[in-house]
Order: sequence, then C-alpha cells, then structure tokens
Amino acid sequence: QVQLVESGGGLMQAGGSLRLSCAASGGTFSGYGMGWFRQAPGKEREFAAYITWLGTTYYADSVKGRFTISRDNAKNTVYLQMNSLKLEDTAVYYCARKLPGSSAYTQQAAYNYWGQGTQVTVSS
Repeated sequence: QVQLVESGGGLMQAGGSLRLSCAASGGTFSGYGMGWFRQAPGKEREFAAYITWLGTTYYADSVKGRFTISRDNAKNTVYLQMNSLKLEDTAVYYCARKLPGSSAYTQQAAYNYWGQGTQVTVSS
C-alpha cells in the first residue's frame, strides 16, 4: 500500500519561504509523476505543481515563478519550495501520485494516491 506523508507546513509571513516535503513509502516511486495540490478555506482543491518521473515540471499560473517542485528518487521524496509567499497561498497542501499514462496532470482524477495534507498559513 502506497503511503504519502507531507511535512514542512507552518505559519509564515507574507514574502517568506517554506519548503514542503512528501515522503513516499510502500510502493515504487521512480516511474511515477507526482503532483502538489492545495485547498484554501471554502474553496475547491486546485492544482499547484507537477513533476514527471524524469523531472519535467509544470505549474499553475498562480504559483509560476514563485514555487519550485523537485524530487529525489533516491529518497522517494518530492519537494515544493515556496518563495515570495502571499496571503492567498494559505491552504492545506497535498501531494499525490499520478496514475501512469494519464496526461491530465492538473486533474485530481488523474491521481490515485494522496497524502493527508499539511497546513500552510501566510500572515500579513
């Protein structure tokens, strides 16, 4: 059974940085794309970033230029470096493992394993 565990969330002032980690266990890590989604209070979960197993990255317009997704296949871990944080980045952040073969990396239905989420709160 694949397990994904996020960490690194917390409270940060606007303009600051945080790095989230997502550790995978119980299954193959290499060979699968990994995504980060986020859900703000009262809003639907939305796509933030995606990385293929070869390291190609994609971002939502709202985080492009500020967030960087990366992965360390030797450590079965994917990261989300978040810089220049804004109030609107406040959300629960989830990592997820994408189903092989699906190209719809922005869609939640393309992922079959999810972490429990980590809270990121940005204050003014």
